[in-house]
Amino acid sequence: MTTHTVSRLVEATPQTRNRVVDLYRAVAITVVVLGHWLMAAVVVRDGDVSLVNTLERAPVLQGLTWVFQVMPLFFLVGGYANATSWRSARAKGATWAGWQRARLRRLMTPVVPLLLTWLVMVSVAHAAGVPADLLRTASQTALVPTWFLAAYVLVVAVTPVTLRLWERLGWWSVLGGLALGGLVDYVSISTGQVLVGFVNYLVVWATVHQLGYAWRDGRLDGTGRRLGLSLVGLVGVTTLVALGPYPLSMIGIGGEVENSYPTRITMALLGMAQIGLALLAEAPLQRWLQRRGPWTATVAVNARIMTLYLWHLTAMVVVVGVGVLLGGPGMGIEPGTAQWWQTRPVWLVVLAAVTFALVACLGRLENPPAETRPAPRTWQPLLATVAVCGGLAVMARSGIVGDGGVQWVWPLLPVAGLVATRVIPLRRRAGI
Repeated sequence: MTTHTVSRLVEATPQTRNRVVDLYRAVAITVVVLGHWLMAAVVVRDGDVSLVNTLERAPVLQGLTWVFQVMPLFFLVGGYANATSWRSARAKGATWAGWQRARLRRLMTPVVPLLLTWLVMVSVAHAAGVPADLLRTASQTALVPTWFLAAYVLVVAVTPVTLRLWERLGWWSVLGGLALGGLVDYVSISTGQVLVGFVNYLVVWATVHQLGYAWRDGRLDGTGRRLGLSLVGLVGVTTLVALGPYPLSMIGIGGEVENSYPTRITMALLGMAQIGLALLAEAPLQRWLQRRGPWTATVAVNARIMTLYLWHLTAMVVVVGVGVLLGGPGMGIEPGTAQWWQTRPVWLVVLAAVTFALVACLGRLENPPAETRPAPRTWQPLLATVAVCGGLAVMARSGIVGDGGVQWVWPLLPVAGLVATRVIPLRRRAGI
């Protein structure tokens, strides 16, 4: 994207826009990117490559995940934006099918080249004799961002229902979501049925999403309400971690119970704590964002935010691969040591440069042509949503290489679902 395009977007910003929504979206994704680059430590010794979780090597850092696990913030701004979008569509008489198709098309168009690129790369590498374990680790690492998209697409799909619940029940709908999320956790953890816990991908994140509705409707205005929300969330998550089976780290590091995989009720409470504090800064940030410099930077990041999020771990895998071919320079240092931390600035600069190149090449896919087609039948975006969520969820957990070779069905399932239902048309004709 050129500086001229960014300047044009800055100039076109309406005065009524809540610019803090865009800032928090940009901040959330930036923190996620930096967190992934620091959390995943690659060690190369005697030709052997191993991926180490920094949080496991330095447990003292696990408490920092209460600050740097910012997915609740992204669902907050998603709720704000989706409430605005659906209400506008509803007022115009638009259908859910047309609205969901537009949201899927905007979200998933940048995902398709990522999936196809990795399918081709691992297929060629596997045929060339690269060990399946190495390909599994590489693809799983690169496709970690897809877990969030699977959850977000699902939450977006039910926005008309959750927004109606909010409009009718207000805060009772949020309390109901918290109660249901807690019940899902109780059943899942007490019975050892991890699969039951995946219900909270919808319940917990939809509940946090509703806090975006509350923000949009002014129901979180005032210092008292924001401090109260934060205090309730902080007391709740602290109590569950101190007395319950939940670990300290809000980012998965392995173990019988994790907070993020599957999503647990602790993530909703942590989100309340973060959101209350974040909104306390809304007024001064709104004034700050009236300045051209900060707002231009915010617009620039948001214009390519999906590409940045989707490709930042692929950039890391590419850098690691090239580094291994060169003998692993700088990759034999023990993670978490003083020397390792001293080399992180160089590591981050290299990863940022490669990511920037990928964003420059692929970022335009975030701007599909305006939708002019009539609304589809309901089954089309519904089937596409199921295909997207199913394929992305599996890949986020296991990559696309199994013991039997390349599992091509999982990356192709979302692509086929989007194309077959014409959410992403292969060819456009006039009037269609």
